[in-house]
Amino acid sequence: MPGKNLSREEAQQRAAILSVDGYRVHLDVTSAVDPAAATFRSTSTIAFRCSEPGAASFADLLAPAVRSVTLNGTALDPAEVFDGTRVRLAGLAAENLLVVEADCAYSRTGEGLHRFVDPVDGETYLYTHYEPADARRVFANFEQPDLKAPFTFTVTAPAAWDVYANAVHTEAAEDGAARTWEFAPTRPISTYLTAVVAGPYHVERDHYSRELEDGSTLEIPLAATCRKSLAKYFDADEIFTVTKQGLDFFHTEFDYPYPFGKYDQCFVPEYNIGAMENPGCVTFREEFVFRSKVTEAAYEGRANVILHEMAHMWFGDLVTMKWWDDLWLKESFADFMGSYGLIGAGTKYTAAWITFANRRKAWAYRQDQFPTTHPITADIRDLEDAKLNFDGITYAKGASVLKQLVAYVGADAFFEGARQYFKRHAFGNTVLDDLLVALEETSGRDLRSWAAAWLQTSGVNVLTPQLTVDAEGRITELAVLQDGEPSRPHRIAVGLYERDTDGALVRTERVELDVTGARTVVDGLAGKPRPALVLLNDDDLTYCKVRFDDRSLATLREGLGEISAPLSRALAWSAVWNLTRDGLMPTRDYLDLVDRFAGTESDIGVLQSLHQQSRAALDLYAAPEHRGEGERLLAACALRELRAAEPGSDHQLAWARFLAQTADGAEHLQLIEGLLAGSARIDGLTVDQELRWSLWLALASAGRATAEQLDGELELDNTASGRQHLTHCLAALPTPGAKATAWAAVMDSDELPNALVEAQIAGFTQAGQRELTAGYAAPYFGVIEEVWAQRSIEIAMRIVSGFFPRFQTDEATLAATDAWLAGHPQAAPALRRLVLECRDDLARALRAQAADRA
Repeated sequence: MPGKNLSREEAQQRAAILSVDGYRVHLDVTSAVDPAAATFRSTSTIAFRCSEPGAASFADLLAPAVRSVTLNGTALDPAEVFDGTRVRLAGLAAENLLVVEADCAYSRTGEGLHRFVDPVDGETYLYTHYEPADARRVFANFEQPDLKAPFTFTVTAPAAWDVYANAVHTEAAEDGAARTWEFAPTRPISTYLTAVVAGPYHVERDHYSRELEDGSTLEIPLAATCRKSLAKYFDADEIFTVTKQGLDFFHTEFDYPYPFGKYDQCFVPEYNIGAMENPGCVTFREEFVFRSKVTEAAYEGRANVILHEMAHMWFGDLVTMKWWDDLWLKESFADFMGSYGLIGAGTKYTAAWITFANRRKAWAYRQDQFPTTHPITADIRDLEDAKLNFDGITYAKGASVLKQLVAYVGADAFFEGARQYFKRHAFGNTVLDDLLVALEETSGRDLRSWAAAWLQTSGVNVLTPQLTVDAEGRITELAVLQDGEPSRPHRIAVGLYERDTDGALVRTERVELDVTGARTVVDGLAGKPRPALVLLNDDDLTYCKVRFDDRSLATLREGLGEISAPLSRALAWSAVWNLTRDGLMPTRDYLDLVDRFAGTESDIGVLQSLHQQSRAALDLYAAPEHRGEGERLLAACALRELRAAEPGSDHQLAWARFLAQTADGAEHLQLIEGLLAGSARIDGLTVDQELRWSLWLALASAGRATAEQLDGELELDNTASGRQHLTHCLAALPTPGAKATAWAAVMDSDELPNALVEAQIAGFTQAGQRELTAGYAAPYFGVIEEVWAQRSIEIAMRIVSGFFPRFQTDEATLAATDAWLAGHPQAAPALRRLVLECRDDLARALRAQAADRA
């Protein structure tokens, strides 16, 4: 893997002797508009102290060339002190000044300083992304979170551009074709939180003000940016509305004024993640600028991300974890606050907890059942470990546990603890104990045993109702059985459901209790009539998988869609999905539930989850002899519900997209061809550009589209998104040549940008093309170690996970995976982790297929 992999021990040793007073960083990116220019000029001036004069240390830098290194006025020979990843520093003084001038590389992988040229108008756009440790690709620094410092940036860029950074700019001096932007010093922040965004971005502005308790007024300038060619789609007003609601809410709950001055939100191209919480200059993937119709769930998702990143201004930016072991101190809290804030801030997105229960926790449950699962407070040995731990445990499981903690200590005590934590550790670095101390003070509870059970262990518990009734059908005892190690304390609600006069399943009893140990009796239910359905963890208070007694499961099979409460219904869907993944419910039974009840699902986010999960169930968990039947079932369901959906509704759009994913046979494909040609129509359905590409993908993967036809669609949409879609469709064509081209484009060259790597892999890996891709399993295992050694970690992760032969669900592929693991014990731990997780998914698929076959 290019770049020295900084270890925790090295970081601890460096932090023990160094402290940083400040950085001055100058970047000259005027070369960015020249396609032949591969590098930009970077000058980093670092003032720092050493508590052990005479000691040696190092600064971090990934650069093709270093022009000069000066330490305390003495020029050092770059050839002697720079090894390509580190600048060695010997004979340090008590106070030091390091100046490093380097030629750093523009990125096409989304790491460091990413350069993008818009195919619509030829304009060039730049942005940075660093987490966890890619600031060293842009300027020399001490790349670890606990060496915080103020940063002063100056950026020389083409005169027609705008430049954004963490702080406000103080001047912008023009000199011919270039302009130099000077930014005010930041407050002390970590290197991975610094940011620069530069280019001819379209910008819209607003303003937020709030009167503080001391009588002063907090003024926060707001900006939102996107590429010029996306400006006509940019709904900045909606973004600013959510932003202001969030700022109101977090100021009230955290009682600590936003500390970073302005608040820019920049939507940038080819972004690797959802968003990044750079203080004062948050970056988002530009797919959040919706250029075609999307469902309400997409708007809710964007609003959640806006609040997630805003919560980071306090959890992560103001107070930062000391090392990546405590990544949860920022990500778990932000993930929790994204959903909590949507409700608490009074946004229009009132289904946030339904989405959380159905989508975010599904991610956590999957991750927590891998053999590579880890505690929320993880053991992060180095930067590669850190990169892989931005996962479902750190985000969604951590958020789930925090949701339970709020229920356990009370919201007032929780937020008062957060306020004390911010005031006590502002602009500093913390570990787990620092937060526990604050929460214990405000709640009066001993949280050490809670933390040991929930934060410092791994795995998911399973809760099952154990019901006994008398001869008259009345409950004699209802107990909750807990499986899984370790046994944990759970605060749960138990819901009892019966049918009302209209046939709906409604909750007739709710009991909230603490579950401890292997068996807990639910008090207060003796003598009650046996219900049609017992739903454990109703209201989704804890983190667990739930099972059902026989009668409850029979009730769900008869009428899952008739549960009246949307959250309870979402929890039931989540539970039957886990039963399917665990091989306890045949896949064909799960698909039958989707066929009968998905059409009545009112929550659009849940419906879209059902579409994704049923597709995965068919592709991975269905026994091969049942796949054909399952394909026909889902395709017929999609067409039936598409025709029945309210014209112009979100549900209609969702079913149209699902039809594109499931199209099976001439009837469906002919309809898709007609929708694209305009010879067929469905009342209310607008076949806009994004939907057109979805329909073309269906035809391409079925062999009903040619490369010439797909190129013709690009002429209608010659944009960055259009090129990604075209790449996806071409790679999905069911021909040996298409597969060979996609494989070679990714494996034989590192020229493709990150977005097109992703599109090539997505097109290559089609579930219905198993025979075409079967021959690539052996080459895959032969090259992944080389890929890991030579590619950037972002691209290597996509290749290793994306090209794994996951649709070759047979014992031979499992054996090949095991053989690679056995034969490569010295492979990088992060690489082995990815392969182990792919192996576990494959083994799970084989178990589920066996259950479906039984």
